[in-house]
Amino acid sequence: MLGPGSTIGILGGGQLGRMLILAGRSLGYRFVVYEPSGPSAAGTVADNEINAAYEDEAALEEFARSVDVITLEFENIPADVIDRLSAIKPVLPERFALFTCQHRQREKDFLKENDFPCVPFEYADSPASLQVAVHTIGFPCVIKTAAFGYDGKGQIKLRNAQEAEDTDYLWNFLGAPPRVVVEKWIHHVGEFSVICARKASGEQSTLPVIENVHINHILHTSIVPARITESTAQQADSLARSIAEKLGVVGLIAVELFLDAEGKLIVNEMAPRPHNSGHFSIDGCITSQFEQHIRAIADLPFGSTDLHRPTVMVNLLGDLWTNGKSEPDWAGLLEDPKVKLHLYDKGEAREGRKMGHFTVLGDTVETVLEIAEAHFAKLQET
Repeated sequence: MLGPGSTIGILGGGQLGRMLILAGRSLGYRFVVYEPSGPSAAGTVADNEINAAYEDEAALEEFARSVDVITLEFENIPADVIDRLSAIKPVLPERFALFTCQHRQREKDFLKENDFPCVPFEYADSPASLQVAVHTIGFPCVIKTAAFGYDGKGQIKLRNAQEAEDTDYLWNFLGAPPRVVVEKWIHHVGEFSVICARKASGEQSTLPVIENVHINHILHTSIVPARITESTAQQADSLARSIAEKLGVVGLIAVELFLDAEGKLIVNEMAPRPHNSGHFSIDGCITSQFEQHIRAIADLPFGSTDLHRPTVMVNLLGDLWTNGKSEPDWAGLLEDPKVKLHLYDKGEAREGRKMGHFTVLGDTVETVLEIAEAHFAKLQET
């Protein structure tokens, strides 16, 4: 067990790291953040922050030797960095889970090899092979870069064969990547996620199934409990637990799922870290995803993830600041005593940048969702 008073290192300085630190503080842990881009949202609440490139071996060693265990809030860390750090201190989750989830080809291969439900897919490594892949999958389909894609970045939907005629253009539009994945487009009736915490012993704990609504490929709202049957919720929970076990995750794994028109769950993506859709749990659950992650990597007993009341989380993007307006009307939002506001101290607001979120708790999902959307609409107007 890693006892309170120990120091946890976090790779990445974004809002996920920030909320990990805030949760870990209540358990008595200290934190050091490693963030290459400069002073960060997580760094402002950490005990120390190291701002250096991932290629800086001396800085990486200084970081590793200053902590007792290393975790992350961002999975796209170069493999050689993980290897270098893990030679000095434990890195959790370990390399296999990170290596699998940070690359769509490896992720799809893992799902297929272990008989987890996923969409039909093909790979391409050139404009010519892309032409073959899209016609093999058929239309509509979606092309995704194999690496470094999130919030809808690095992907194109093709509705018909005419849109696939100029694969040279498509390839260059995606940045001429080393490899892409072509997936069949699924006409789904809902998007969901399950966040599973797992300890090295194999003990697991999951949050309630989360229903997600996206706008322009970015998460807008998370709704809990999800509006699905108990049977479907149990299947979703079981899938996440099985994936966590197969990956050997220590910490958190978020499993994103589609529900198709026939009621079948399909795994879309996985993230071995805290997840945007789990932010509701800070206010909505007895134990948040962030605290549960700390408990998992420290080998502490898991906390209950029971839901206090129906909860809706709404993301706050930089668009609220950038549409010719100043700071949004937070005082107006907080006039509702059932609202909890979380701002990430990220400085510059940019379109599409996640700047914060708010949660609303209430008696029923329908009522809470209506209230949350009304509050968001008012923020857009003011």
